[in-house]
Amino acid sequence: MSTVYKILSALFGILGGVIAGALFKQLWKRVSDKDEAPEPTDPDYTWAQILPPAIVKGAIVGGVRAVVERSGANGVRRVTGSWPTND
Repeated sequence: MSTVYKILSALFGILGGVIAGALFKQLWKRVSDKDEAPEPTDPDYTWAQILPPAIVKGAIVGGVRAVVERSGANGVRRVTGSWPTND
């Protein structure tokens, strides 16, 4: 069971990353009227312009990841009758 859940957990993580990236991209377009957030290494932007989108993106990624992983664990519990562990 543990090996199967590790594989599923990796898939849940990938799915969460894709969802979070899409959510952030849509939010950024609405807020800034630009297609992409500035890269941290772009010399044309200041710290004040780089940090807010990075912090928001991190929060979105963390929240989506938690929702996707928790939902996946609940799904495994429904199917198997026990809560999965990452042992």
